[in-house]
Amino acid sequence: MEETAKKRMLSGIQPSGDLHLGNYLGAIKNWADRVNDYECYYFMADLHTITVRQEPAELRRRSLNQLAQYIACGLDPEKNVLFLQSQVPAHTQLAWVLNCYTMFGELSRMTQFKDKSAKYSNNINAGLFTYPVLMAADILLYQPDYVPVGEDQKQHVELCRDIAQRFNSIYGDVFTVPEPLIAKTGARIYGLTTPEGKMSKSVPDGCVFLMDSPDDIRRKFKRAVTDSDTENCVRYDKAAKPGVANLMNIYATITGKSIPEIEAEFAGQGYGVFKPAVGEAVVEALCPIREEAEHLMADKAYLDGVYRAGAEKAAYVANKTLRKVYKKVGFYQGL
Repeated sequence: MEETAKKRMLSGIQPSGDLHLGNYLGAIKNWADRVNDYECYYFMADLHTITVRQEPAELRRRSLNQLAQYIACGLDPEKNVLFLQSQVPAHTQLAWVLNCYTMFGELSRMTQFKDKSAKYSNNINAGLFTYPVLMAADILLYQPDYVPVGEDQKQHVELCRDIAQRFNSIYGDVFTVPEPLIAKTGARIYGLTTPEGKMSKSVPDGCVFLMDSPDDIRRKFKRAVTDSDTENCVRYDKAAKPGVANLMNIYATITGKSIPEIEAEFAGQGYGVFKPAVGEAVVEALCPIREEAEHLMADKAYLDGVYRAGAEKAAYVANKTLRKVYKKVGFYQGL
């Protein structure tokens, strides 16, 4: 009997800053766990970074280091296609075509455009407005069945689905219409000092980076915000105790324990015991990743080789889709 083909999955993270615990628990750890069940494509979304001004040498450094950290987090390049977005020209080629099948009103309603326009008011460029179309191209090129995303990116996947369905309604079944895949645990990790917002490199004291030293990690967790509740009780209540709930979610994702098990483990012990325990669990999880990433970063030739091989595999799949799209819209391809 012929073996059933695996479903395909694709996702990416911008190398606009160093990877942090939110990236790992919310995305990369889940990616690594899915390698046996899906055909996986994961990329460094460097084209997306330049909607905000970047220092070129720093962007190149982060793009290489992020690959090392992907691999150190368990993304085996022999089992996953790992590549740099800008090294596969089909991304920008398809993006232009899809721009012509995306409505102005759809883009103007995107939440992240409104947020970033407010944050970068001195640089509201066209790329900031149209980057959801590039994101749609990133996805549709590979005809994935699923796109693992956080809740904050679900709107972009919905737009991608709308674009794909609009194109398919005109030209037939060209694109697979992907489903967003959101992990129930660890899907959104909040800042240690700002539990009302997701963990972000823009708030470094509340952000645990994958390359942080054990002492830095312990310090950040000891200073983590809990609540003003005088009961000092480790109890899950996201509305009343968002800081504690965030720490419990981190601990649950790291250890595999359930929320009731965590509540029982720390019953009567208070935050002074709980916060350092979460910090130690994170140290234990991240130390091997940091050490392996440092080893890989020292071997630029190896990382360059992974990028080349990944770009070749990605381009093979992407170009098949692009040729089909070009034929459908009427571009001559006789050369």
